[in-house]
Amino acid sequence: MSVNRSLEDRIRAIEDRLEIYNLIASHPPSADTAGNDHIAASWVEDGVFDRGENLSSPRGRESIANQVLSLDHQAAIERGLAHFTSLPHVEIEGDAATVTSYLQILVPQTQGDLVDVPNHGSSKGFRVHRMTANRWELVRTPQGWKIKRRTLRQLDGSEPARKILRQAIAR
Repeated sequence: MSVNRSLEDRIRAIEDRLEIYNLIASHPPSADTAGNDHIAASWVEDGVFDRGENLSSPRGRESIANQVLSLDHQAAIERGLAHFTSLPHVEIEGDAATVTSYLQILVPQTQGDLVDVPNHGSSKGFRVHRMTANRWELVRTPQGWKIKRRTLRQLDGSEPARKILRQAIAR
């Protein structure tokens, strides 16, 4: 970070970062509530969501947004699906940004004993269904920051997920 940047440039960088944090943080609530309008508003028209070899990888804003309306996704929501993301690592270069984050898919535990937690009730808890490394490629548009490409890979010890994480700290 250059110390010779103007106050205006520094404020713009802060505003950009906060807008990007909010964009990434809005993913879990929109996915868990089938908020396809919000999802569509978050992507550029020709966006790509690369989910890897074993999952569908939609292309285009409407296709990406409508994933949450599928019968399978609706069934997952009804079973208590919860997306849980980490604080993202953000790099901004002019009108482009790269964001790296972790994403957990949590689901209610359906078997086992109830656990009582004082002042919080009883439940069987949750289990981590999947943990992924995510790379979000964003562009600044007249309507604000939008997702151009999202790549996620399961953290299972394989190289693709580690590559995403290494890219975040490569500088």
